[in-house]
Amino acid sequence: MPGNMTFDELKAAVKKGEIDTVIVAAPDMQGRLMGKRFLAQFFVDKGYEETHCCNYLLTVDMDMTTVQGYKSTSWETGYGDYVLKPDLSTLRPLPWLPGTALVLGDMLDHHTHEEVAIAPRTILKKQVARARAMGFEPMMATELEFYLFENSYEQFRDWQQGGQGWGGLKPVSAYNEDYHIFQTTKEEEVMRAIRNGLYGAGIPVENSKGEAEAGQEEINYHYSDALDTADNHVIVKQGVKEIAWTKGKSVTFMAKYDHRRAGSSSHVHQSLWSKDGKPSFYDKSDKHGMSEVMKHFLAGQLHHARDITAFLAPYVNSYKRFTIGMFAPTKAVWSADNRTAGFRLCGEGTKAVRVECRIPGSDINPYLTCAALLAAGLDGIEKKMVLEPEASGDMYMAKKVREIPKNLREAAALLNKSKMLRAAMGDDVVDHYHHAAQWEISETDRVVTDFELQRLLERA
Repeated sequence: MPGNMTFDELKAAVKKGEIDTVIVAAPDMQGRLMGKRFLAQFFVDKGYEETHCCNYLLTVDMDMTTVQGYKSTSWETGYGDYVLKPDLSTLRPLPWLPGTALVLGDMLDHHTHEEVAIAPRTILKKQVARARAMGFEPMMATELEFYLFENSYEQFRDWQQGGQGWGGLKPVSAYNEDYHIFQTTKEEEVMRAIRNGLYGAGIPVENSKGEAEAGQEEINYHYSDALDTADNHVIVKQGVKEIAWTKGKSVTFMAKYDHRRAGSSSHVHQSLWSKDGKPSFYDKSDKHGMSEVMKHFLAGQLHHARDITAFLAPYVNSYKRFTIGMFAPTKAVWSADNRTAGFRLCGEGTKAVRVECRIPGSDINPYLTCAALLAAGLDGIEKKMVLEPEASGDMYMAKKVREIPKNLREAAALLNKSKMLRAAMGDDVVDHYHHAAQWEISETDRVVTDFELQRLLERA
């Protein structure tokens, strides 16, 4: 569901002194929330109309480095402004931050007031509009996994500054806690606050659970339309981090924080519905309950799976999650209720039949991931692509089948050459995010790692 506070309710809460701060934020290239904190009275008087932000927010990397080489802005063009337009339908209180509400916004061109084409929310909106023009409403859900640590972020910073490395990381559990009620009881101070806090912020939380590693958690929230799901996803990540921080703990959404431990995923469930609310993926006469529309959609995602991987695994680290035997897929094939395949058929034979893409990690930008998956699936429908036969058995051991790219370098090259993505998203979008991938690769290539020091310092 969208935000759970109307503008009139906000004004009333401000008048009563219940809300004194309004955060206006938009997702950046990495899916982080960037924006400003407004005095609530100013926001309800004027600030709700629009504010401004530097256009470098869609060109910086994770370290906020002003990366050069982008077409959209640079030192040469002077780094001007975007308009940040609040979307009041996303307005909500944040129960874990006293007196605070949040509203998401769209980045607009300062001169034309048109939505910025390279902005993640705009990119997803374009694919949703395409689906609606075809008579479909895309529905999605993302499952977010993360690790919860006893350490605080401040301790991490002190380790770095003191040159102590990361050996002191302490997950909240000492053992695999997948579905484990006793161990997750020990973590309830944090996880209960997360469930209740997010629900109070309008996130339709369903449950949390221990995941398949020590200290690994999963939070699940109800499926919704594609844009609302992406909005919920970024608010969940922000909320989980902030709530854990208030408890003296920390979390990571890295796809793989330790090569000895399982990675963290963000599986994406997808279906299309008709304008009158009927499941377009369901056909009770089919063996699996799959309609022709669903078969074409899945065929498109399989056909373009390698081209879109850079939007599903955006960092060099993302590819270290694709490890045999740790429930992260290595093959881009489909199978019914088979967790070794990149695409799993869920809800087989029911109206809830859907595609689960198991490739994305928890480090994704959900707007870009959902947009890329939609673009590929809709292309399959438009071209009436024929679905390949179902794969079965252990896909880790399967030979001569479509593989997920081995690294970001390979995925970036496929992204750059993708005719489908260029047609669906535009050349400027593909060029922009290809450049971001190239920068991520070059930064990783130049850095000496702890692994290299340990392996080579004495023995090389």
